Amino acid sequence: MLVVLPLTLLLACSSNAKAPAEVSPSASSAAPTVPAPVDEAAPMPTVEGAFGSKAVITIPAGQPSGQFVIKTLSEGDRQTVSKGDWVTVNYSAKDWTTGKDLPSSYDTGGKPQLFQAGSGQLVPAFDQAVVGKKVGSRILVVAPPAAAFGSQGNTTLGVAPGDTVVFVLDIAEALPQDSTLSGTMTQAPPTSPQVKDNGKAAPTITIPPGQAPPTDLQQFVLIKGEGKQVQSGQTLVVQYTGVLWSNGQQFDSSWSHGGAQALQVGTKSLIEGWDKGLVGQTVGSRVMLVVPPALGYKDQAQGAVPANSTLVFVIDILEAV
Repeated sequence: MLVVLPLTLLLACSSNAKAPAEVSPSASSAAPTVPAPVDEAAPMPTVEGAFGSKAVITIPAGQPSGQFVIKTLSEGDRQTVSKGDWVTVNYSAKDWTTGKDLPSSYDTGGKPQLFQAGSGQLVPAFDQAVVGKKVGSRILVVAPPAAAFGSQGNTTLGVAPGDTVVFVLDIAEALPQDSTLSGTMTQAPPTSPQVKDNGKAAPTITIPPGQAPPTDLQQFVLIKGEGKQVQSGQTLVVQYTGVLWSNGQQFDSSWSHGGAQALQVGTKSLIEGWDKGLVGQTVGSRVMLVVPPALGYKDQAQGAVPANSTLVFVIDILEAV
């Protein structure tokens, strides 16, 4: 059921980009060796503006040092980002070589970047820069080609082969892979599945004995979150567990995949029951969905899921970007 995160223009070693969904790592050339990061290396760009707003980046006279610089401009007061955390970052960027501003998440239509820290998903300027930093921090990154777009550049962003790129990263959020929601749960009616919270482990879902499965989608908010409302097209970070109504057997769980997962909702990349059941919910909510076959896998078997199965999911909505 899960799908891979949409590919982005900041993918590691990305070549000349087409549409964002078509960008892919280059398979024809080896990734260049990334220099060890340093805190400072003259000459240095200057940055104006506060965390949470687009940065004004001024390029100094002279050529870049060639060093990979990661410098904390202002330190946040929240948790430290660890490798594997799901991190949400807003960013501003400038091409040192040309002096041109690059697309920013603060621009009209721009979007924050969601990725797993230290996983190699994105260019090292993002991937490595956030590990060990605190949420709420503003980070200056001077990325030589090996830490940015290498000898290929990125035509969509306007970065030529071999260009040095300057990023200012605002770390907005970080979620460890074992993140779950807590709080008093409101159980569904006795004729519906019941849920037992197991802390950092997958919840236990018990199917009501003797009850026929519903023919329509059922949604139960077990914990009501106070975050933003989920919108169609957003990427969610979720913990989830799915069982079969027919026998209560678990067939899928984010815990089986290493923890919290990221996926797009409302774009027909998931089963229809998820798109219908999650759009409009709020971040911080634990939701149970009872999905009839027509909104699930219909008459097609999928792995451990037989054809025409009614599915029951418990989903923790941890973030929406």
